[in-house]
Amino acid sequence: MWMFVELQVPEIQETRKGPLLSLCLGNMTSPSTDTCGLMERSVRERVPPLLTDLYQFTMAYAYWRAGRHQEPAVFEMFFRDNPFGGGFSLFAGLNDCLLFLRSFRLTDQDVQFLSSVLPPNTDPAFFDFLRGLDCSAVTIRSLPEGSVVFARVPLMEVEGPLAVVQLLETSLLCLVNYASLVCSNAARFRLAAGHQRRLLEMGLRRAQGPDGGLTASRYTHIGGFDLTSNVQAGFLFGIPVAGTIGHSYVTSFNSLDEVCPQTLVTANGDPDPVDVISLTKGWLRRVCELLGAEPGKIREGELSAFLSYAIAYPQNFLPVIDSYSVGCSGLLNFCAVALALCELGYKPVGVRLDSGDLCRQSIEVRRVFRLCSEQFSVSTFNSLIIVGTNNISEESMAELNKKENEIDVIGVGTHLVTCTKQPSLGCVYKLVEVRGRPRMKISEDPKKSTVAGRKAIYRLLDADGHSFLDLLCLTVEPPPEAGCTLTCYPLVGDNSSVSVTPAQVTCLRKEVFLKGQVREPLCSAAETRAKVQSSLQTLHPRHKRLQEPDSYTVALSEKLHNLVTELQKAAVHTSSGHMVPIRHGEDMISSMTDSSP
Repeated sequence: MWMFVELQVPEIQETRKGPLLSLCLGNMTSPSTDTCGLMERSVRERVPPLLTDLYQFTMAYAYWRAGRHQEPAVFEMFFRDNPFGGGFSLFAGLNDCLLFLRSFRLTDQDVQFLSSVLPPNTDPAFFDFLRGLDCSAVTIRSLPEGSVVFARVPLMEVEGPLAVVQLLETSLLCLVNYASLVCSNAARFRLAAGHQRRLLEMGLRRAQGPDGGLTASRYTHIGGFDLTSNVQAGFLFGIPVAGTIGHSYVTSFNSLDEVCPQTLVTANGDPDPVDVISLTKGWLRRVCELLGAEPGKIREGELSAFLSYAIAYPQNFLPVIDSYSVGCSGLLNFCAVALALCELGYKPVGVRLDSGDLCRQSIEVRRVFRLCSEQFSVSTFNSLIIVGTNNISEESMAELNKKENEIDVIGVGTHLVTCTKQPSLGCVYKLVEVRGRPRMKISEDPKKSTVAGRKAIYRLLDADGHSFLDLLCLTVEPPPEAGCTLTCYPLVGDNSSVSVTPAQVTCLRKEVFLKGQVREPLCSAAETRAKVQSSLQTLHPRHKRLQEPDSYTVALSEKLHNLVTELQKAAVHTSSGHMVPIRHGEDMISSMTDSSP
């Protein structure tokens, strides 16, 4: 049964056949103060400072013991490969990160527990240091939430005292990894479905725990789903909530004697109740005659369930019709009850199909709806919707989209929220600078090497407004300019340079957190959802292909490439027994600073 509560998204008010969300009320704009308070309290309860790995505290202690805990440091967060074998990802989870940072503080109870699990020789003064920790000295520079992002591009830069920004690692990764992954998964489902159909997220019961279910509902909506079955997600995040009746409700009825009450007043307010059972029986005979159906195969218990629910919600009648047989019972019973409702002035909504060949069944259901509309002169039957749910995956969604069908709304659960094709995005959090000096991890596996130094990030667009390259530069470099040719070095390839001339240049990174305060207004789920769609529109279709997309180019500026090369050479010399001055790379940055305008 479709139930839409108290919230409205204007873009989903009309289906191809007429009004869909007639019971939505209110507007979804910026989150209210109450909603922001709920969200912050939710983050504080779900992600307290102790939701981290123990080694973050042992490293913090070692920094503190060595007197290095206040050294200025910079970490970056990024992922190494685009998820699901695709050409892009979406960045999500930033709002939660900002709320987490704003409320970060260890309680006495937290510190007492840490004193019981850290080695007994830990200096007691360290625990006094922990009691005074907060994020007032932390600065976050980030890509906007809802942005299209690519492998190796830093999503977030975290700057602050070394011990503090080290302690933040696990929590920030936890908040971004799954949110970005499931948001990206939702965007792929949306691409597979096209933009005509409505998508309903219904994966709460299959999610990895309550928090996984709540996070999935929020970020699948941001990624492109229109509705959720998760009531708490509607309450916290303003997502339109919907649902249909389950098979258990249908199979709980055996006979018409169980229908109570058995009457219904007309929609125009006539006080005299109508015997809706007798009315429905009359319509059922006419429907069977029209379709040449066998009345003996119709399940009375199913008819009873439909009637009982229709009496309870006459304006929102949308049952599941495959508890027994769609053609022999479910569709006939629906049409009879729906026609009775129409006679009484109500507008039934539609049906749900949950098994079998959804495409074939939807075509037959639509054919019957049109027959009833023509034969009985009931125009409402032309606007009835068909919902399809049946363990839908990305592949089956794409396949369904290729076939003829009449499905208006598709519900997706397991494969959406559990991200069955790829269970983790693999975000990492790596040190790139300490005390103003670049730091670089150089690994035997080149993919695990990092790019040193603080960076600016620019997105280059062509004359058609499509992005074609993300450029990583040192912060001391002047930004690239539209119409000016530049030389850069793609991160993937043979280390050779390329020359490009952007028609437009966008700076991707903004300062979003400073001195303990959130610098940018927090966006609602609906606002971030709109940003996702806007960002995806700038991506060329060849990068959005679900299968074998073209690789998007991420490149280093000449100066950043030179810095990385020098640090790599220094590491080779060091490993071969030659001592290399630690400031070699820093001198390069200093010279750039001196020569920069």
